[in-house]
This record gives sequence, structure tokens and C-alpha cells, in this order.
Amino acid sequence: MQDLEAIARISVDCGFHLHKDIGPGLPESAYEILLFESLKEKGLSVERQKIIPITFRGRVLDEAFCADLIVEKRLLIELKSTERHSPVHAKQLLTYLRLMNLPFGFLMNFGAATFKEGVKRIANDYYAI
Repeated sequence: MQDLEAIARISVDCGFHLHKDIGPGLPESAYEILLFESLKEKGLSVERQKIIPITFRGRVLDEAFCADLIVEKRLLIELKSTERHSPVHAKQLLTYLRLMNLPFGFLMNFGAATFKEGVKRIANDYYAI
């Protein structure tokens, strides 16, 4: 099992190369399947469009939301294909991380002009050592 930071580096590298090779302009679903395949090629276990249940006021809600990509059951990647990040996108990812009890994830916006401006790391009380 790889450490979380190694998984994160591989994920960002795959996202970078995908953006470099394809560029912006495709719908989110296209980037999702391409990144999914790229991560699998690197030997990582990846779940796509995983339905996540949440417990709210003592009740389990089976289909609360769908996670775009979950890498190695430990890293959440939320994908977008918009010209720029909206503040609500980072809040959405942070809420997902809290509900899933994951330390951090990435918001990857493939609609941005460069991958660097489109990728954002969101932490849920996590500090890399």
C-alpha cells in the first residue's frame, strides 16, 4: 500500500498530463473517465461515481451524493470543467471529505487554461509531515 502523499503525487501527475495532452473544452464526464483510466494504468485502485450514504439525525440516507473518483479508498478527486473555480466547489469538496472522514482531496478543474490554475488541494484537518 502506497502512502497518501505518493497517491496524491501520482494523481496530480495524471491530471497534469491529461490537461496537457487533451486541453480544456471537454465535458466533465470525459475528463472523469480519462483520469479514471490513467490512474488505473498507474496501478491504483479507483472507484468512479461512487454513491456515498450519509447519516443525518440518526437516519441513513443511502444516496446522499456521488463521489467523482476515489483513489485507493483514501483520496477524493472532485472534477469540474468550467472556466474558473467557484468558491462553492471547494466548500462542496470539503463537505464531502468531512462526511467521508477523508484527510484531503483534490478539486481538478479541466476547464482552466492551465492545470496549475485548475487544481486545488483541499484539506480536512490534515497536515502532511
